[in-house]
Amino acid sequence: MLKTIVAAMAATGMALSGTATFAGAHSKIDEFRIGILGGENQSDRLRSNECLRAKAEDILGVPTKLFAPADYNGVIEGLLGGNLDMAWLGASAYAKVYLTNPNAVEPVLVKINTDGSMGYHSIGFARADSGIKSLEEMKDKVFAFGDPNSTSGFLIPSVEIPAAGFSMNKGEYFGDITFSGGHEQTIVGVFNGDYDAGVTWADGLGAWEDGYNSGALRKASDAGLVDMTQLVEIWKSKVIPEGPIVLRTDLPSDVKVKVTGLVAGLASLDPECAYSFMAGEVKGLAPVTHETYEVIVEARKSKM
Repeated sequence: MLKTIVAAMAATGMALSGTATFAGAHSKIDEFRIGILGGENQSDRLRSNECLRAKAEDILGVPTKLFAPADYNGVIEGLLGGNLDMAWLGASAYAKVYLTNPNAVEPVLVKINTDGSMGYHSIGFARADSGIKSLEEMKDKVFAFGDPNSTSGFLIPSVEIPAAGFSMNKGEYFGDITFSGGHEQTIVGVFNGDYDAGVTWADGLGAWEDGYNSGALRKASDAGLVDMTQLVEIWKSKVIPEGPIVLRTDLPSDVKVKVTGLVAGLASLDPECAYSFMAGEVKGLAPVTHETYEVIVEARKSKM
């Protein structure tokens, strides 16, 4: 764990001696603000991140607040406007921030799965009793996606599904393409029969009946919102780079080091908090840089 924290500190641009390496390092903050992407309803998102908020407040010594906007764009605009200091973004959301202002945030950490991998999948799913087992059975059916700024909930499916021969232009193959508003809304909507199928995210590890080891399906299963035995997987994307935890670039360097070290050691120091914050079972977190997301940035740019 110590090596991970040291490496994470180095990734923020501060030497171990504590010497600041960028402007603004000696300024102070009056509060620390954490943005939370959509995926669950607001109260559940706040509850899932409360332990991290409390720990950050303790280590920083300033009031620390959680913000859970209604959609992904709320977090994106908060980071771009300097109104948020930290967020765990999907790769596509990070790409949008970067393409708008490459100096707004810097990626510092990424989730590492239980098998040591650093990625996840977009998962297509339907009710088990629907008779839908693959995209071939989705002709003229309603397909739900989460948010236009979601990597797994839209960007990757919008590239890979047409490449597999299934047009995502409305009415050309699927009966309708609709946005549910978030991962939880998609999962519950499919489970309740509001949509014929949907897409969400998962690490693809462990048992389907548990909602895999981590991801939106695991969160929904843990919360009792769905019975995974009544859902079936109908499509899986290629591996997607796990989204980064980002910090506002012009934060004081000591704040960056403290927060990065806190989150990097979370899985070892407080596994229960890490499980809640990282949407399931993880091995830990590791330093990450912008280069990991260049392919997603290019994919996002091609959609602009």
